[in-house]
Amino acid sequence: MGELGEVTTGKAFSSIKFDDQGEYLVITNKDISDSSRSQNVMTDKINISDDEIIQRYNLSGENILVTMDGVNLGKTATYSNEKALLAQRVGRIKSKQLEFIYQITSNKIFLMTMRTLSVGNAIKHISLKQISDYSSLVPKDITEQQKIGTFFKQLDNIIALHQRKLDLLKQLKQGYLQKMFPATGESIPEVRFADFDDDWEQRKLGDLSDIVRGASPRPIQDPKWFDKSSDIGWLRIADVTEQNGRIYHLEQKISKAGQEKTRVLTNPHLLLSIAATVGKPVVNYVKTGVHDGFLIFLTPLFDKEFMFQWLEMFRPKWQKYGQPGSQVNLNSELVRKQDITISTCEEQKKIGIFLKQIDDTYKLHRRKLEQLKKLKSSLLNKMFI
Repeated sequence: MGELGEVTTGKAFSSIKFDDQGEYLVITNKDISDSSRSQNVMTDKINISDDEIIQRYNLSGENILVTMDGVNLGKTATYSNEKALLAQRVGRIKSKQLEFIYQITSNKIFLMTMRTLSVGNAIKHISLKQISDYSSLVPKDITEQQKIGTFFKQLDNIIALHQRKLDLLKQLKQGYLQKMFPATGESIPEVRFADFDDDWEQRKLGDLSDIVRGASPRPIQDPKWFDKSSDIGWLRIADVTEQNGRIYHLEQKISKAGQEKTRVLTNPHLLLSIAATVGKPVVNYVKTGVHDGFLIFLTPLFDKEFMFQWLEMFRPKWQKYGQPGSQVNLNSELVRKQDITISTCEEQKKIGIFLKQIDDTYKLHRRKLEQLKKLKSSLLNKMFI
């Protein structure tokens, strides 16, 4: 790496000199994220009058920054800002082949190598020499290096574009959630569809649905409870992630013996996770045996998609109800007693459909983003030795 570019680090700026009104940003390890090209960093500021310090540590031009200690050790980012200064323990690589080098340093091999070489007990760290001595096969032809760097930068820009779309869709969704449901103490939302003007009614979740808990075949690891040829899936807490709110397919299947030991749902149902992913709502569309980590809303007097969206919005508030212990759980009785302000079924359906369309668009862009990342990973394997 030292043959491909100049490897340096920053200055140990004193935190007592930080000033919210300072002229320069102080870029530290906490400001570096994996494969980041963002320059919108909110961090500490400082005023510096020493021209020598400004010239030596200024981050104008093109730079690759490398985290040299802490939990993000080995992660890299490109950064350029004439109003930013580099702090100590952040590595900087400057080179005429910066984009080509960035693809090397943002690779998992570089990351794992730096972490393997790191030393220290409480806080692991690497040295400038370890960064400089990192070796990689590169084309002898400078033009080929430039072409490879330019190609991957274009791909990174497309990936960043899809990521920005996802971020904007997420912000849009949050905005609509806040405006399409009444604020605390209110009975009318800020934004409504035409032809709806009635006040919303306050109810309790337990009055709107029979809420029961799932069950588990015992012992859960016993293979006799599972059968790959079964047409009934087995929904576990592990099947629910932060980005997965709708279940259309389950890999794990449950046997007839297992079905007798748990509650089996044959129609789409709304569920609420009360363990692990506490407060995560799920709409289940497959024949399923339900784990006891879920509450099941049976014969609900509401639109499932509408309630799914409300539960998504309300989820952070469930955290205060978490029960102490090795695993945080949500008390089912608290869920039944929870107040909710609810509209007519017709308005619920319109709200649910509208917000689901945003979710589906988000899912589409996320799938494209994942495909692009896989494409880049595949091309990196083929274009580097």
